[in-house]
Amino acid sequence: MKNPLVEQILFLRVKNKDHQAYGQFYDLYVERIYRFIYFKINSEDDAKDLTSEVFLKTWQYIKEDRSIKNLNAFIYMVARNCVIDFYRSRSRKEENEDFISDAQADVPSNDLLTKQIKEFEVAEVLKALAELKSEYREVIVLHYLDELSTREIAQILQKSPGAVRILVYRALNALKTSINSKTTK
Repeated sequence: MKNPLVEQILFLRVKNKDHQAYGQFYDLYVERIYRFIYFKINSEDDAKDLTSEVFLKTWQYIKEDRSIKNLNAFIYMVARNCVIDFYRSRSRKEENEDFISDAQADVPSNDLLTKQIKEFEVAEVLKALAELKSEYREVIVLHYLDELSTREIAQILQKSPGAVRILVYRALNALKTSINSKTTK
């Protein structure tokens, strides 16, 4: 469903604790959230568990009458926080990655990623994605797979839109470098 008006009505119904609307919301977002989580943790079972947790936490938040300005951004924030909690619980045994962001740049067009996917097998692109920093995978999934705007991603990541544009630019360059290094071997 990529109709903003229909999504807005659905979000309003969900915010008013409409169980049927929440079921529709779940159907609309479950694959997106699963994919988002899976690309961050690369484990089907853990991704399924965390996806369930995201929808449960979101519903609990709604039931508590807490204010949600943008339900779309909110559910991704919940998913992101669940992934962070997942890694925090594992970080007692392993070291966790740090997130880095600075400078300013323009975001390349969607054509670059589309061209790369067409030129190489999907498996190779997935391998290259898996080798990227977690933060880079996250913005690529949000921007190109889930088709979220820079503003929406900025809300999810709690960064400025400029920082998100830079992050997308760097993520695409890292992905391109990774793919190109695989093809020259």
